[in-house]
Amino acid sequence: MENIRCLIIGGGPAGYTAAIYASRAGLAPVLYEGMEPGGQLTTTTVVENFPGFPEGVDAIQLMDGMRAQAQRFGADIRRGVVTAVDFSERPFRLKVDGETDIEAQAVIIATGATAKYLGLPSEQKFRGMGVSACATCDGFFYRKKDVAVVGGGDTACEEASYLAGICRKVYMIVRRDVFRASLAMQERVKNTPNIEILWNCNTLEVLGDESGVTGARLSRKDGKVFDISIDGFFLAIGHHPNSDFVKEFIDTDENGYIITEGKSTRTNVEGVFAAGDVQDPRFRQAITAAASGCKAALEVEKYLLSH
Repeated sequence: MENIRCLIIGGGPAGYTAAIYASRAGLAPVLYEGMEPGGQLTTTTVVENFPGFPEGVDAIQLMDGMRAQAQRFGADIRRGVVTAVDFSERPFRLKVDGETDIEAQAVIIATGATAKYLGLPSEQKFRGMGVSACATCDGFFYRKKDVAVVGGGDTACEEASYLAGICRKVYMIVRRDVFRASLAMQERVKNTPNIEILWNCNTLEVLGDESGVTGARLSRKDGKVFDISIDGFFLAIGHHPNSDFVKEFIDTDENGYIITEGKSTRTNVEGVFAAGDVQDPRFRQAITAAASGCKAALEVEKYLLSH
């Protein structure tokens, strides 16, 4: 059975950055990229808020660059999904793609979080062409344009407020007749003149053409169907952290985000660390994920030196 000194699970900004630092520290890291090499960022187009790229950078190009940088320093990056773990004793035992058994002295979990979508075929059709799950990532492209935000919780209100400062008009598509958000967030949205709240509405279809999103078809609870004209359609109905496969051993919060100790990346299992969106329910940015990947690798280096 293969025994790996530093195993990294996940191929997004956190995983690739951890691989860069772990490689430079001589830890001979092995990284399994999972179902979505490059992570959530590859579902967008141009990234304009990552430092060092004044004109923006193509998301796939950015992730390919991180991957190549890790490989340059010796990281062993592999295709494959870690499907099961046993963290009850060290070395840790893991299974890849349901069949390959490996052992690891230290593990960094960097599997990210998956945005929740409505499940509409048209929504998938226009992903990256006007449909987005991150206003702070993609809102800049819709300056002085009309957009819609789906959701009624704090995240939806925060995204709508952010977009209202950039866009001409923001529709909030709310399924019920009340918000789930805190009172403070509700008041902020209700007092923003260019936010229009569409209560008791569900999205039937995202409308568009070869250039991208042009509108959305909605239905009210009373049965009325109507269209709105928009350029951007933002989902703000939550994220699901990709932590189910480790929950038997690793502590998570009520939403499934891995709990880390204080400002560290340490989990409740000594030798297992977590980085990126899988342990970050608040920021969920490529730059913060990369930063936590760096921290995890530095902590793994210190851990392995002491063991």
